[in-house]
Amino acid sequence: MNIVLRLAWRNLWRHPRRTWLTAGAMVFSNVLLVFMISLQFGMYGLMIDNSLRTLSGHLQVQAPGYQDERKIRQSIPDAAALAARMRGALDLQSVAARATAFALASSEERSFGIQVLGVEPRFEPLVSSIPGLVREGRYLGNRDAAEIALGGVLARNLKVETGDELTILGSARDGSVAAAVVEVVGIFDSGSKDLDRSLAEIPLGFFQDTFYMQGGAHQIVLLLPELSEVDEYRQRVQALLPDAGRLVVLDWDELQPGLKQAIQADISSAFFMYAVLVILVAFSVLNTQLMSVLERTREFGIVMSLGLTPGRLARLVLLETSLLGAIGLLLGALAGGLLTSWFQVHGFSYPGMQEMAENFNLPARFYPQVTLPSLLIGPACVFFFSVLAALYPALRLHWLRPVDAMRAA
Repeated sequence: MNIVLRLAWRNLWRHPRRTWLTAGAMVFSNVLLVFMISLQFGMYGLMIDNSLRTLSGHLQVQAPGYQDERKIRQSIPDAAALAARMRGALDLQSVAARATAFALASSEERSFGIQVLGVEPRFEPLVSSIPGLVREGRYLGNRDAAEIALGGVLARNLKVETGDELTILGSARDGSVAAAVVEVVGIFDSGSKDLDRSLAEIPLGFFQDTFYMQGGAHQIVLLLPELSEVDEYRQRVQALLPDAGRLVVLDWDELQPGLKQAIQADISSAFFMYAVLVILVAFSVLNTQLMSVLERTREFGIVMSLGLTPGRLARLVLLETSLLGAIGLLLGALAGGLLTSWFQVHGFSYPGMQEMAENFNLPARFYPQVTLPSLLIGPACVFFFSVLAALYPALRLHWLRPVDAMRAA
C-alpha cells in the first residue's frame, strides 16, 4: 500500500469516535438521500403512468386548436378509419378514436352536466384504465348500442343503478339539438373523485349518430409501451396523417401540462431540502478536518522544516477526507439500497398521502424503485461537497510558517 495512503488512513483513526461520528452523519444523510430520491422518482413514474393510462395516453391526434378551445366542430374526419390505419402501420393495437361533448344527463329524479366520451368499445380498454375499473355491471359492448357507463360519484348524484335509463341532452356538431335515451350498463370507480363526478362514456357509433358527427371524432389516442418512445412514435404518426397541417400530434407534456409543472415544482422543493442536508454534512466534515489540522499544527511544522512541502500536506488532508467520504458513500449506499429494497416490496405510506394521491389518480402506497442513479446521485454529492469542504483546512497549510507551527502547544 502506498505510504501516503497508509499515513492518511492512520491519521483518520487517531480519534475513532470523532471519525465514526462524522462518518455516521454521512451514512445517515446518504441513506436518507437514497431512499427519498428512489421514492421521489418512483412516484413520478407511477404518477405519469397512471395519469396517461386513465384518459390522455402518450400521444393524441387532434384538429388544430381543439386542445385549447374544445369545440365540437373541431373534429377529425373519418377518425375510426384513420385509427385503424395507424394500428396497422405502427404495429400497435393501443390506438383508439374518441369523441367528446358536454351534455345534460337527466334521471327520474335529478339532472347534472356531464362530459360524454364516445369511445370504441373494442379498443378503449387498450388505451385507458377506466374500462377495467367497472365495479357494477359491465363495460360498453356494441359500437352502436344506446348504452352508457358512468362514474360512481355521478351515478350516486343521479341516483341511478345499472339497468336504469338516462336522458342525454346536448348540442350537436351542426348546431341542432342532440338528444338520446341510454341504458346504464356499467358504473366505474377511477380513483379520482373529480373524474367520477363528471365523466360518462358511450359507444362511438352511437355518439356520432346522436351528435351528428358524420363519422368524425375529436381525438385519436395512442398508448405506447414506454414513455421513452414518445418522440419516435410522434414522428411516425405525423408521417401517417393526411393533409399536413389539418391535424396535429400532441405528446403527453402538451396534453397534461399541469402534470409536468407539478413534478417540476416538487423536484425544486425536494432538491432544496437535499441541498440543505448535503451542506450540513459538508460543514460537519469541515469542522472535523479543521480540528484535525489544528491539532497537528506542531507536527506539520516539524515535517515542513524537514523539507515536506505544504502542497503534499494539503494532498494528505484531502486524501484523509476522501477516505472518510468513501466510507460514508459505501456504507450509506449499501444501507440505503437495503432499506429502499424493503420498501420496494412492502410499499411506503404516511398519513395524508391518500388525499394527495387521489389528485393524481395514484394508489395510497408508493413503491420506491432502486436504480443505479438513485443509489449514487445522493452519496456522490455528499462525497463531492465533503472533499470540497476540506479545501479550507488544506489551504491553511500554505499559510503555515514552520517556526511558528513548532512553537504551537
